[in-house]
Amino acid sequence: MTRVLVTGVAGFIGSHVAEQCLRLGFEVVGVDDLSGGFIENVPVGVEFRHGSVVDADWVAGLWATGNFDYVYHLAAYAAEGLSHFIRRFNYQTNLIGSINLINQAAIHSVKCLVFTSSIAVYGAHQNPLTEDLPPQPEDPYGISKYAVELDLAAAHRLFDLPYIIFRPHNVYGERQNIADKYRNVIGIFMNQALQGRPMTIFGDGLQTRAFSYIDDVAPVIARAPLVPDAYQQVFNIGADQPYSVLALAQATARAMGVEPRLIHLPPRQEVLHAFASHVKAQALFQPAAPLALSEGLARMAQWVRARGPLPPIEFEQIEVALNLPPSWARQGSPA
Repeated sequence: MTRVLVTGVAGFIGSHVAEQCLRLGFEVVGVDDLSGGFIENVPVGVEFRHGSVVDADWVAGLWATGNFDYVYHLAAYAAEGLSHFIRRFNYQTNLIGSINLINQAAIHSVKCLVFTSSIAVYGAHQNPLTEDLPPQPEDPYGISKYAVELDLAAAHRLFDLPYIIFRPHNVYGERQNIADKYRNVIGIFMNQALQGRPMTIFGDGLQTRAFSYIDDVAPVIARAPLVPDAYQQVFNIGADQPYSVLALAQATARAMGVEPRLIHLPPRQEVLHAFASHVKAQALFQPAAPLALSEGLARMAQWVRARGPLPPIEFEQIEVALNLPPSWARQGSPA
């Protein structure tokens, strides 16, 4: 039986990828430090191990009970905007943790390492973003993701470690952490709606993104190692149609059955327009047409209402408070 390792298995995308791996008949070992995920997200049938990929010795110990055919690396702290203010944490979690896995994958001759990068690696390129554009990341999160991409290419050249890279973007759906106030705008909007609070928007809300429902992303990632032509390739993955954040807020309000009440906060430093081309992934993987935003929001809203509101989680270790958006500052912080 094919045996695989999924990191970030208690998180949002990781739990869905693990579920898809089980459907493919794989034996799945899932790991998570539960810093941003929830144990109830771990699919039934996954062998769960609690620990952090930042701990190199712990990562090495994952192979003690046997080898893995494939490694799906999804563990990360994916907060582009906040990454400016948590630089050390960002690089330890997203870069050093990845290198720990790459080292062990090379040592144990893993057949394929599947890495979820991000369209944050592109920066402010002309849209739609295509895989042949030279990456120009503008925040530490994107820099860390691109560094891992470069390291995977180097590991393949020297150690013949096979890999596949996906660059998903703005993924939403059931099991997303709606308590994280620094990322996942749809989860933030829905949590605010549940509490009867207005939806908060940075700037004028005219910045645009394409929002990707989880079922349009996770199945492709899970079966990618079964597609030989995908090896040593980079793929954008997600939805095609961009929406403004204003339009998203209105659509989310409709899905939640509330009136759209909005508060505009001072703009923050971010790429204003980012959406990707998926021609390459569509040609190779031939996925089904992406789910319409209204339908995806309806599905997520049903799950969110059943779960109920959550108090916003405060990041405890801001490293550089200079220019930190006031809404992100902890109560009593000098920022």
